[in-house]
Amino acid sequence: MLDHLGEIALYFFAAVAGIQIIYFLFIFSRVAFYRRKFDLDQAPSGPFSVIICAKDEELNLQRNLPGILQQRYHVHHKPEYEVIVVNDNSEDDTRYYLRSIEPGYPHYRHIEIKQAAKFIPGKKYPLSIGLKGAQFEHVLLTDADCKPGSTNWLSLMSQGFDTEKEIVLGYGAYHKKPGFLNKVIRYETFFSALQHLSFAMSGMPYMGVGRNLAYKRELFFRHKGFTSHQHLASGDDDLFVNAAANRKNVGVVIDKQAFTYSEPKISWNSWFRQKTRHMSTGKHYRFGHKFVLGLFSLTHFLFYPAFILALFFPPPILWYVLGIFGLKVLVQSIITFAAMRKLDESDLFKFSWLMDIFMVLYYILFTPALLFRSKNRW
Repeated sequence: MLDHLGEIALYFFAAVAGIQIIYFLFIFSRVAFYRRKFDLDQAPSGPFSVIICAKDEELNLQRNLPGILQQRYHVHHKPEYEVIVVNDNSEDDTRYYLRSIEPGYPHYRHIEIKQAAKFIPGKKYPLSIGLKGAQFEHVLLTDADCKPGSTNWLSLMSQGFDTEKEIVLGYGAYHKKPGFLNKVIRYETFFSALQHLSFAMSGMPYMGVGRNLAYKRELFFRHKGFTSHQHLASGDDDLFVNAAANRKNVGVVIDKQAFTYSEPKISWNSWFRQKTRHMSTGKHYRFGHKFVLGLFSLTHFLFYPAFILALFFPPPILWYVLGIFGLKVLVQSIITFAAMRKLDESDLFKFSWLMDIFMVLYYILFTPALLFRSKNRW
């Protein structure tokens, strides 16, 4: 009887570990071994509109907007791009700051929204206004609290487009700061990017992040904007990409100079609320996307409990279990280390196994967000 139970435990653990190994080897390795090189001196291939939606963001705009207005994207010393800031009913002094900088930047303008759109929560309405007001076909989106990684950000992101690409995904990182919460936020952000960027390169794009996302205006209007999910507070980035992306029309740009950097939350409660709101959109993904993501998350969640259970059985089952565990650790460590180097998160590698175990708690905390409706707010 004990031998029979041991075999069941071994086979179950082997199946869980095997599925995890497959994901790392055949999907997540796409980010880990990303090799495309970009030309920092390449002339602009066409004009761009950079759009930022802001609500009570005066201080963030003062810190970050100059870096966006000073991108190296010029033809004959004239900017080949425009920057549009959509001020969505701000109650601070955002509008005064936005007006004050207009004389110094001819390629900049702002749009004032003075009345909220009923039944359209979040930033979907102001973003739609910005897209309608944009002069150019290609748009690059970011947030007011985001700082470009360099003056080459726009140039590098623009190189993600070619004849077939209509969407380009970038990496939106968080600033490195002391404390365990900062490491948790950055690891979760890295882990999310590892998944959605790798799946995009594997021909199954399912989301993008609005902190660093580009697409064509024509694509936005062809899919009727956010109409299908305008009642949801979030989803202006991931749900739009989920609906509009296909295996051929999405490009990925991974280059440190093309990243954006945001200020992370400084309290567990605020981070928890933010993640709950973001996670709530997952239930609206396509069925195929929910299946492959759910399979990975389920086996990731079960890996450590299955391993601990299998350890209670004597040799030779124990030796097989330890061998499988060692193989999974080796594969995951190599790919995680390489991917962290690509996404400039190498300092997190020494914490990666602690964080991997922490993800079990993460699934327990945030899975309910997939079942319940989020609050309709920015």
